[in-house]
Amino acid sequence: MSIRHLLPGPVGFGAAPLGNMFRSLTDEEARTTLRAAWDHGIRYFDTAPVYGAGLAETRLGEFLSQYDRSEYVLSTKVGRLILDEFEEPSTRELGEKGNLFQYGLPNKIHNDYSADATLRSVEDSLKRLRTDRLDIVWVHSVAQDFYGDDWIARFEEARTGAFRALTRLREEGVIKAWGLGVNRVEPLELTLDLAEPTPDAFLLAGRYTLLDHERALQRLLPAALRHDVDLVVGGPYSSGILVGGSHYEYGEAPAEIVAKVERITALAREHGIGVKSAALQFVLAHPAVAAVVPGASRPSRITEDLAALDQPVPAPFWQALRTEGIVSTGAPVPQS
Repeated sequence: MSIRHLLPGPVGFGAAPLGNMFRSLTDEEARTTLRAAWDHGIRYFDTAPVYGAGLAETRLGEFLSQYDRSEYVLSTKVGRLILDEFEEPSTRELGEKGNLFQYGLPNKIHNDYSADATLRSVEDSLKRLRTDRLDIVWVHSVAQDFYGDDWIARFEEARTGAFRALTRLREEGVIKAWGLGVNRVEPLELTLDLAEPTPDAFLLAGRYTLLDHERALQRLLPAALRHDVDLVVGGPYSSGILVGGSHYEYGEAPAEIVAKVERITALAREHGIGVKSAALQFVLAHPAVAAVVPGASRPSRITEDLAALDQPVPAPFWQALRTEGIVSTGAPVPQS
């Protein structure tokens, strides 16, 4: 069930910022950022309808339309339909994420994980992305952070709807793989416990990072290895706080997280490395992780990300993180 044969490399492009996440990007900023990713050899692009109510898919589709479809790998998500009706973006209900895409398009977003909605969502995404096929489809956000106590009901809707619809599409060769794209480990653990259906991979955002990985290590990652279900990791910088931003979990970082990041930064400085290098290489060191998809809204971020992969990180740095309890003793770290 592995997707490693589909992925062109360990680093992809996360398109959430192209949906005007946190701030408004111009179309030109979006194009130059995508151009930098392409020019640096990135050929895997991940997006979703909810990113700016279709804005990220539209921008990505416009850029990729100049290339042959066989040159890149594309994933998007289902579970949210983008309607022709309008609403005020700043008043949208996105659970714990609040007004994450308040600068996106005003189209109304409708949550629906049924089979019919899944097929419609795929068709709509194909149009916005200007392509005739998707490689990977993720069932988006069936978790506590978006639905609170109702998440199990939403998960069941997806299990009997989206999961089965995507399994059929995979069997028919319409898509190559499917899985869940979430910010919590529990829905993924639950999926692995099911007799059917069988996902190929998961996109897990924010739950396997330098700042937060203990819960994923306990059960999810060992189970994923046993089931040969790969993980693509999103949000490796924990919404930006690890690399100079102020956001953690898509909101303002609490004081204890800021203090932890300051300590990681100080240790990185002592060992002559960048925090980006530590963050990306830590994620990719786990054998269950097939790729990482950091988001970017500026060309310089792409250059920094790829340079960070090549910077040697000395073993004493990882030992220092373990000693201070920042990195779990059970977490694999890169070998120097």
